Amino acid sequence: MAGNQLFFPVLFDRRHYSDDVLTKIYRALLKPRLIEEKMLILLRQGRVSKWFSGIGQEAIAVGSTLALQPDEYVLPLHRNLGVFTVRDCPLDKLFAQFQGKPAGFTRGRDRSFHFGTHDHHIVGMISHLGPQLAVADGIALADLLAKNKKVTLAYSGDGGSSEGDFHEALNVAAVWDLPVIFMVENNGYGLSTPSREQFRFRSFINKGIGYGMDAVQVDGNNVLEVYDTISQLARSMRLQPGPVLVEAMTFRMRGHEEASGTRYVPQELFEKWSKKDPVSNYEAYLLKENVLDADQTGQIRAEIKAEIEEGLEKAFAQEGPEADSRQELADMYAPFVQQVREPETPETSERRYVDAISDALRQSMEKFPNLVLMGQDIADYGGVFKVTEGFVEKFGKGRVRNTPLCESAILGASLGLSVKGYKTMVEMQFADFVTCGFNQIINNLAKSHYRWGQGADVVVRMPAGANTAAGPFHSQSNEAWFFHTPGLKVVYPSNPYDAKGLLNAAIEDPNPYMYFEHKYLYRSVSGTVPDAWYTVPVGKAALVSKGDDITIITYGLCVHWALEIMKKLPDVQADIIDLRTLLPWDKETVAASVKRTGRVLVVHEDCLTGGIGAEISAWISENCFHYLDAPVMREGSLDTAVPFAPALEQNFLPKYRMEEKINQLLAF
Repeated sequence: MAGNQLFFPVLFDRRHYSDDVLTKIYRALLKPRLIEEKMLILLRQGRVSKWFSGIGQEAIAVGSTLALQPDEYVLPLHRNLGVFTVRDCPLDKLFAQFQGKPAGFTRGRDRSFHFGTHDHHIVGMISHLGPQLAVADGIALADLLAKNKKVTLAYSGDGGSSEGDFHEALNVAAVWDLPVIFMVENNGYGLSTPSREQFRFRSFINKGIGYGMDAVQVDGNNVLEVYDTISQLARSMRLQPGPVLVEAMTFRMRGHEEASGTRYVPQELFEKWSKKDPVSNYEAYLLKENVLDADQTGQIRAEIKAEIEEGLEKAFAQEGPEADSRQELADMYAPFVQQVREPETPETSERRYVDAISDALRQSMEKFPNLVLMGQDIADYGGVFKVTEGFVEKFGKGRVRNTPLCESAILGASLGLSVKGYKTMVEMQFADFVTCGFNQIINNLAKSHYRWGQGADVVVRMPAGANTAAGPFHSQSNEAWFFHTPGLKVVYPSNPYDAKGLLNAAIEDPNPYMYFEHKYLYRSVSGTVPDAWYTVPVGKAALVSKGDDITIITYGLCVHWALEIMKKLPDVQADIIDLRTLLPWDKETVAASVKRTGRVLVVHEDCLTGGIGAEISAWISENCFHYLDAPVMREGSLDTAVPFAPALEQNFLPKYRMEEKINQLLAF
């Protein structure tokens, strides 16, 4: 562990590298140090708001990024300024990013290194640290599928390695032989927590054998050793793909971020590690070897400082962002205007709900050669519901991929595939299991386009719902979790025709979708479905039945319950609105019906409190109040977990309370 390891001096070996290469490395190493020194001054002056210092660790980012080809992706962390400078990110744009200016990479929407740039082949971090490792897996998988001989480099801190995302990403990379270099910057601390309180293994390289991958350790303060090691690994991995774990031993000479200070670190560690400073040691080596002289190093410093001042002058001269709500809302999603696609041939067939979903996936795989399916047991086994049965024979295991039990890593990999232009369908074996990948959906997939313009071309299939006596962990209706998340689109078909058309539409759209499919409907509902590929309009509800007495707004299995109940009330004529799309939901159709009937019941299978019905009811009360003849009413499942025993489950579900609510509304 970095804080307690045996101390060793920095020993440089130039090997076969020319003076020009050594000088190039020096210039690259010095640049982030000089920027950092300037940033610390600006921070004290109040001209930047926050700074995560990488002083003492520059050799890792600089050496490893220089070792890669310019079009190979790097996924950095807080202390990897050297990645951005090596990749020649314009300093004025970089400084504008730090200041929240419109000219920055995120136009003021995120800070520091929380951004990506395709021009420089960088995918930045989110604050949760670990999720980007799985994104690296997806980028590497895309290269593997395209037969590109490339590697991907992803950084982790020693503290961040405690997250489950670290394990999942390394395990997937090993199982799939992905060419990813996982670089662990072992600086001895996760913020203030020392390594001995993070883990008990002696070294990260001991983890390699457990994952079935090679692992090497380097002196992270020796830029030549880092550069040479990564160069050799990358050359080998391009020819024979597979992951490598690299542990770079180093030390953080400043606080986690400047406000946190360093009082928790023993002073003797600073005294020891200051002797291993990567910049001063390398400069002294070049002077000793007569690669450079004092005049040359002085000139290089002056040139870099002038470049920094010029970049800062441009950045400071820019105005701050002006808020435009319309633009902010529009940028949550990648630009896409749906054109509803009619089937090219008139032939239809009677299909079950599950068959319509399978049909959509199969035809979309044919239509989009860049579509990859991923999920547990979906390959040879065909998935637990047999939706992808026979797909491996037709499309191969490259595009129909069994995954380890690791929802987070697979969802993260789907974003990585999007970075390289692939579409992805990720099947949650059960919608309940999505909790294990919640962070990737909410903080990566949903926010990626808003933050830096990278769409997440991903459909997450969610076999959901109860009425099957499957208990608390295989029966939840959890669509409301995602209904609250800008950047996602949420659909929930109730019949085979919509199931096929909405899935096709979701796959065609380059934005992230949560596609809910009710398990009870799989084999209990059939309907006429076009044989050819087609789409259903997203954001448009369907009027299942028409009447002037009451409006019932619902979706999924509840649509069938509503139709069943209304058959028992022949004297009552109801508008039954099948929302189909939950985010965005069809306000126009709802408003038109409410204005005509004046009585509204919103029903969903999800628990009543905090469900989607609450939002719709509030909107109706706010926008259609003058047309109401009764209070807007809701019905949903009990506010309990989903019980297992059939009698308890039926009591939990709203079906047997819907009729009572309808009668209350009519009598009001």
